[in-house]
Amino acid sequence: MSENLSIIIWSKEGCSYCDDVKKYLVEKELAYKTVDVTNNDHLRDILDVKYGVRHVPVVEIGQGNVYRGVTEVGIEHLQEVLDEVLVLD
Repeated sequence: MSENLSIIIWSKEGCSYCDDVKKYLVEKELAYKTVDVTNNDHLRDILDVKYGVRHVPVVEIGQGNVYRGVTEVGIEHLQEVLDEVLVLD
C-alpha cells in the first residue's frame, strides 16, 4: 500500500489485543515495527508523556513527520484512522 506510511505498535508479551492488532495489519499487508514494553517501565513512561496512557496496544501511524496515536483498544479505532490516512495518500 503506502510506501511512506510508518506504523509502530507499542505492545507487550501475552497481550491478546496486541496480537489482534498485529494480525489485522498483516491481513491488510501493512508493514509495522514493534516497541516491546514487557519489563520496560521506562517505555510506558514515554507512552504516558506522549498520550497520557500506560496501557498497550498503542498504535502510532505516521506519514512524513506527522504521527497519530491510536490509544483506544479495538480494531475499529485503528481502522478508522487507517481509513483517513490511506484516503489522503
